Amino acid sequence: MTISTSGPVTRHHVGARLSEIAIHHGTVYLAGQIPENNPGADMRVQTEEVLGHVERLLNEAGSSKAHILMCQIFIREAQDIAAMNAVWDAWIVPGHTPPRATVIAPAINPDYRIEVIVTAAQIAAD
Repeated sequence: MTISTSGPVTRHHVGARLSEIAIHHGTVYLAGQIPENNPGADMRVQTEEVLGHVERLLNEAGSSKAHILMCQIFIREAQDIAAMNAVWDAWIVPGHTPPRATVIAPAINPDYRIEVIVTAAQIAAD
């Protein structure tokens, strides 16, 4: 794991083009998460993978899916919305559904049906 700190911003998994996580004053920002392990799979499989990435990264950053402040979901085809929502509904913590936008947009890689961007709060230390 690569961690770089500049001022009050902490970055994890820093690459040449992006960081997977940035944290600033208790707010966690995740890069767009894609189904890189299941390209070409159906929407359910890809959504499960992507939400798994989101949950793992949030936990690493000291947050959780119950602390999501905003979620942006980009899907390639409108016909996949129901399948994506079914996986989302089973994954999200009841009573902690965040504001969310779902946008139909072409993917950079045509094998990716979904990309998810999340902003979350860190869990306050007691």
